Amino acid sequence: MVKMPSEIKDALAKQKPIPIATATKDGTPNVIFIGLMKILDDETLLFADNFFLKTAANLSENPRISLLCYDSDTKKSYQLKGSSKVYKAGPQFDEMRKWVHGVNPKLPAKAAVVVKIEAIYDAMWGPSAGKLIV
Repeated sequence: MVKMPSEIKDALAKQKPIPIATATKDGTPNVIFIGLMKILDDETLLFADNFFLKTAANLSENPRISLLCYDSDTKKSYQLKGSSKVYKAGPQFDEMRKWVHGVNPKLPAKAAVVVKIEAIYDAMWGPSAGKLIV
């Protein structure tokens, strides 16, 4: 796991929605926008599965996930990669449900997706594009 620098956590906190990418076990990609993402700590993100379909199926067979964020203030973009774990019961699920229903009690809050960040890359154009940051 890697620690997210404060500028990346700030960018994630500001951006809505956030595109996340998953893939089937054979590599077929899927990208969706998510609106409910929470930073749990320097290494961990929490997503709420409200309406995942292909994403939920992908995560059940392949825990790898990638997301992209753009900071409109600094004009910097970052790609984060990590591994996910899906919880449909337990403390992680309960925390997610309380949070989601505090935002909108009509949302289904079907599962908590906890993502441990493993690498962060520069996603801007130019000579540093794709360079590993941490």
